[in-house]
Amino acid sequence: MLNKIFFAFLVVLFTFNITNGQTVISKYAGEFMAIGVGGRALSMGGAYVAVANDVTAGYYNPAALSRINYPQITLMHDERYGNLVNYNYGAVAIPYGSDMSFGLSIMRLGIDGIPDTRNALVDASNDDKRVIYDIMNPNARIDPAKVTEFSNQDWAFYLTFAKKVDENFSYGANFKIIRRDIAEFGATGIGFDVGALYSPYKDLFIGANVQDITTTLVAWSTGRNELITPTAKIGAAYSFDFLWGKVIPALDFDVRFENRKFASTFHLGPVSFDVHSGFEYSFKNIVSIRAGYNDVKQFTVGAGVRFPKLNIDYSFAKFSGSALDNLDNTHRISLTLTLEEPRFLRHD
Repeated sequence: MLNKIFFAFLVVLFTFNITNGQTVISKYAGEFMAIGVGGRALSMGGAYVAVANDVTAGYYNPAALSRINYPQITLMHDERYGNLVNYNYGAVAIPYGSDMSFGLSIMRLGIDGIPDTRNALVDASNDDKRVIYDIMNPNARIDPAKVTEFSNQDWAFYLTFAKKVDENFSYGANFKIIRRDIAEFGATGIGFDVGALYSPYKDLFIGANVQDITTTLVAWSTGRNELITPTAKIGAAYSFDFLWGKVIPALDFDVRFENRKFASTFHLGPVSFDVHSGFEYSFKNIVSIRAGYNDVKQFTVGAGVRFPKLNIDYSFAKFSGSALDNLDNTHRISLTLTLEEPRFLRHD
């Protein structure tokens, strides 16, 4: 309950700020889209721009969606901060012809049941306990009967297109729609991502995904407009055989131009860099173990098991540091269904 009241306080401050009509470059307006998706990718620290070869490529690198050969569906659920925040993700991808793929991804980050005390402050000296707005009034009290609830919801919808030019190079793009709702306030945005995947040598992949390439405008119902500046995600991965299985080390960099001096791994002037690193060992393409380090300075671990047509992937992350010791660990599990039948196989 205390956590929800704290979030309610933050929301009141936020709604006070968004009531002023203006256009601003906002560092964190699209931060909910940077959480990451998929148990496999998240257990590798999010180092997935060059690794992606499944339906989650619609999020990490649209160009890599060209690597699927069968239709796929995936679902993921994530609860964090003592189940205070719920994060859900689902996606579907379909190969088309010999060299194209299409996908749809949906994400929702929500905090539900936030106490709304804006109309619950009353003058306790009066029998009728009329609503007041002067918190400095010595008789001001919260009337529990007047407390209502609202939700904070962030939605993102990705429509993905990918095309394989040849065996070594693919490109792709996302058209995305953003919807944000806080109490009675709402915002809508439209953005674009552009990605590329290149394999200069066998088993070596280099990927790039420029998110919000045209600068995404998020327009609030209050008249305030927030701009999400481009982020360049660049990564490399290499695959090699080892002990009856396969090993994939991967390294990604998120490059931003928002002057994030303190909320980044390192920076050069206004340009900041966040590092993702990951490792996967897959035994005969049946069981996998993974580890990584992500952009919010978390060590991650996880595992996956592959059944006929179904992959189950689990990821674990722990917050570290004295200021974060009270935050619960984060557990994520995702399911991926592959329609791996001859009639669904990509064809010329």
